[in-house]
Amino acid sequence: MVSRDLTLQNESGFHIYPAKQFTELASRYISSVSVTVKATSTTVDGKSILGLMTLGLSKGAQITVTVEGPDEAVALQNLSELIETKFGEE
Repeated sequence: MVSRDLTLQNESGFHIYPAKQFTELASRYISSVSVTVKATSTTVDGKSILGLMTLGLSKGAQITVTVEGPDEAVALQNLSELIETKFGEE
């Protein structure tokens, strides 16, 4: 299992488009993916767009992305890059 702490940097946070991008990318991997909100310790399935949307995360939200499985390292790297590049919004 690997995890990384990240901060949402894009202006609109995890609105529908970034959540869709994240879940589509996460679903490409065999490993399980979870997203935990640091402030509340709420954890959702990173492959569930509904789960991500219910978090209501905005710019500046701190999250932990955790990946567990055979392709965990590459999955975490690619998901982190998606977040760090602001989902291509800016």
